[in-house]
Amino acid sequence: MSEQKRFRARAVKLAAIAFGCVLVLGAAGAGWVYWHLDHNIRSVDIDKALGDDRPARADQAAASPSPSAAAEPVDKGVLNILVLGSDSRTGKENKALGGGDSGGARSDTAMVVHLDAGRTKATVVSIPRDTLVERPACPTESGGETAPAYRAMFNSAYAVGGPVCAVKTVEQLTGVRMDHYLEIDFAGFAQLVDALGGVDVTTTEDIDDDLSHLHLAAGDHHLDGAQALAFARTRHGVGDGSDLGRIKLQQQLVKALMSEVSGSGLLTDPARLYQVADAATASLTADTGLDSLSELSGLARSLSALPADSLKTVMMPVVRAPSDANRVVADEPGASRLWESLR
Repeated sequence: MSEQKRFRARAVKLAAIAFGCVLVLGAAGAGWVYWHLDHNIRSVDIDKALGDDRPARADQAAASPSPSAAAEPVDKGVLNILVLGSDSRTGKENKALGGGDSGGARSDTAMVVHLDAGRTKATVVSIPRDTLVERPACPTESGGETAPAYRAMFNSAYAVGGPVCAVKTVEQLTGVRMDHYLEIDFAGFAQLVDALGGVDVTTTEDIDDDLSHLHLAAGDHHLDGAQALAFARTRHGVGDGSDLGRIKLQQQLVKALMSEVSGSGLLTDPARLYQVADAATASLTADTGLDSLSELSGLARSLSALPADSLKTVMMPVVRAPSDANRVVADEPGASRLWESLR
């Protein structure tokens, strides 16, 4: 074999080895990314804690064939998901954004997300945190039980019994089975918005709230993570200063986030997609049915064809509580009719 041929053979061999190394490293990198994102998610076993003393599950539609033969079938049955925004986790970032500590956990935002069979529409129902409710006795991790309370503030359920008590209280209030639970904390929400590149909102009035550190003139705004969090939490600078005005801003923010995700071209930008996924999973607590990347991906795939204009945001009908002008109670029979429509 001539020297030139031997050189070419060695070059081909080296190129093949180098290519193999790239493939191995790429697979290892992808595996590490999956492992990292999967282990970001915190888990809570709601089903085990609450047992069978719960509302019946909604009728479930059969799984739909997946677009990819290699992917798992996508479940498109009726789902009701309790989504909480909390300040329950310690840390410098949460504290800087107004979060509490482990002794002062609160659920600042509570939404029931209803997905219909076939995923043709979705409804997001906000529950005011100042709603007076009957808080049931809830199981604790130590094997005990929290004391029931009458005319307690809705967000006290999370404070005294964490996610399990929040779910049980919502189920008692609504008569609707919560199929899943998702919770995101202050810092995680802000990081998620920043990873998406911010969100666009429109205010119809000036917002001037020193407590949430938000100062916006009426008009269009592009908010970064810290501003979006303040936008979701402000109430003293809008309307009558109650939680009801804040809920309107939160619902606007939900739609803005959906618009940003659907129109941002994430799937064509792997680096940005990883940043968004890392921010989302690092701040997430989920029930055992959604506490893995594959389960969350399945839920996301089931929503892939959901029209952007099919999302409806509403608030549970409430009226001022007769006993306290600063609190509200469910307005019947409107509230019961709303929850009945989600069963």
